[in-house]
Amino acid sequence: MTRDASAAGALSGLRVIDLASVVMGPYACQILGDLGAEVIKVEPPEGDMTRRTQPQRNAGMGALALNVNRNKRSLALNLKTDDGRAVLDDLLDTADVLVTNMRPRALARLGLDPDRVSARFPRLVQVRAQGFRSDSALADRAAYDEIVQASSGMVDLMRRATGTPAYAPTILADKVCALTIVYSVLAAVIHQRATGAGQLVEVPMTDTLLAFNLVEHLSGHTFVPAEGPTGFNRSMAEKHEAVATKDGWACILPYTPANVADFFHAAGREDLATDERFADSASLSRHQPDLYALIGELASSRTTDDWAQLCAEHSIPFAPVLSLDDAETDPYVVSGGLLTEADHPSEGRYRSIGFPVRFSGAPTGLRTPAPRLGADSADVLRELGRSETQIRALTGAGVVVSS
Repeated sequence: MTRDASAAGALSGLRVIDLASVVMGPYACQILGDLGAEVIKVEPPEGDMTRRTQPQRNAGMGALALNVNRNKRSLALNLKTDDGRAVLDDLLDTADVLVTNMRPRALARLGLDPDRVSARFPRLVQVRAQGFRSDSALADRAAYDEIVQASSGMVDLMRRATGTPAYAPTILADKVCALTIVYSVLAAVIHQRATGAGQLVEVPMTDTLLAFNLVEHLSGHTFVPAEGPTGFNRSMAEKHEAVATKDGWACILPYTPANVADFFHAAGREDLATDERFADSASLSRHQPDLYALIGELASSRTTDDWAQLCAEHSIPFAPVLSLDDAETDPYVVSGGLLTEADHPSEGRYRSIGFPVRFSGAPTGLRTPAPRLGADSADVLRELGRSETQIRALTGAGVVVSS
């Protein structure tokens, strides 16, 4: 990413209000900010809960907060007060997009029910993400990532694959739904620019992750009547895992019958290169566990580098297993700027996660690091026409926190 504060991204001129917490909404809004949008993060006087996660050097600036809040300004505002809600109304009057992940009842208590917001701000795109659809009996249920993994079939997939109904070791639902928010915003903004009208966009987390999982795992149940069970054979097969080489771990994945034949030829197992179990796609699909077991047995005979060279020579998909501890020194990661060092005004030297997509004509940019709580409150209020006297009064009354 560029580090030019003046770099105009593809979404330059778009104003987004980030009224979201934890990871899903803030991560989505950070991506919009990386793409050039102006993002104002509205958070309560105590701050978004990610500000309290560990590790951190200074209170309110945990690592997770640094990783989901760059390219934003922070307005700390007490929306439980009439004055706070009046400030938010003035802010929404200047905005193109509102992103929130509050549950319907909480939004209604703050005067942010969809009908009222649509009537007051007809051009505004409202993006609302929550665990379950707002028209369902589960609309006001609390839903963190693990809840959504359970209710979307992800935990069942882990059970089938590993024997244990476990959660994926990453906040998968939050991040998949964040990406869904981003493309939904872009579609709604195109419609807004064409028609002048806003709309309500709802992103239910459970629906989103279930649809994500079913792309391949609906499998035989795609057909009516079913032509087989649910679950994608390749990824559900026994021994579908990284393998131990002589000196480490790797993913060795001959994907087609031709790949399989080339792999066994190169590995010196001519007897397996013509094995009928792997001769065509249908047979290969049925015998994936056998293939994976054989790869695992052969892998320990060579080093990771040896396998890398052999697989490259025969166009066989291969990758060494990257330890996250090594990511900051890995040549591929370093050369792509995927982890770079930057300076934060209060946190000092830190690592910034690069934006993974490259644009030739509209650069992504690290314009500002994640702000401290309320760092921009006074400036935002001035832009909304509040006088210095009014700003002091709001701050003194606890409606606004400014740092």
